[in-house]
Amino acid sequence: MTALRGLWPEMQDTCISLGLMLSIVLFMGLARVVTRQQLNRPTAHAFILEFLATFQLCFCTHELQLLSEQEPLHPTWPLTLTYFFSLVHGLTLVGTSSNPCGVMMQMMLGGMSAETGAMRLLAQLIGALCSRYCMGALWSLGLTKYHVSERSFACRNPIQVDLPKAVIIEAVSSFIFHSALLHFQEVRTKLRIHLLSALITFLVYAGGSLTGAVFNPALALSLHFKCFDEAFLQFFIVYWLAPSLGILLMILMFSFFLPWLYNNHTINKKE
Repeated sequence: MTALRGLWPEMQDTCISLGLMLSIVLFMGLARVVTRQQLNRPTAHAFILEFLATFQLCFCTHELQLLSEQEPLHPTWPLTLTYFFSLVHGLTLVGTSSNPCGVMMQMMLGGMSAETGAMRLLAQLIGALCSRYCMGALWSLGLTKYHVSERSFACRNPIQVDLPKAVIIEAVSSFIFHSALLHFQEVRTKLRIHLLSALITFLVYAGGSLTGAVFNPALALSLHFKCFDEAFLQFFIVYWLAPSLGILLMILMFSFFLPWLYNNHTINKKE
């Protein structure tokens, strides 16, 4: 009984954090419904939906990062939360990418115009920054013992390896995730969301302790804004250039190199 009483404050803080994340998911869902009903202009509609999606993703990830730094009740608890909220985002953020790399991929593959892409990128940037400042205001209320306003103003550097290794980790993570995103389009929606959530959880498990395994420039800016201010070049290379490089390599491989290899093989067989 004494042990349970000792665990209760920790469980209470965890429940408050989970409640905040689920509340923001519900609130953003309500905002999306109102947006679809009230806005008839496609450009404004797409902008607001992308803003809301990025805000939700960044808000929940801020709180998940805070939970992962606590002493977990079980070693798999942070990964379980990562999988669960990846599922939640996959189910609720349909039609948005919340990731500049996803927009870049669609633009390079011809599925999105440059104007639409620029508008979505701007929405993601604003959503990422707004979520950061909202989290700072929320943490200043001290709803749990881990909610402290100083946290939002400190640089908590997640890079635990040298720069080349960090670049490779983020680039490979981006390559793998967006390759799966591209090739799972024909899979049934419910199964696809589970597969992508499992993949995100695996990538976080594999690279989370080294770079955070973010592979999302907007999310990285929201999570580590102070670090961008203090060590801009390092964080720009790792969290912006590296995921973009992963996208570029993925498109070059699947759109150019593999078709070229297949055509050469076919010609050689005929000869």
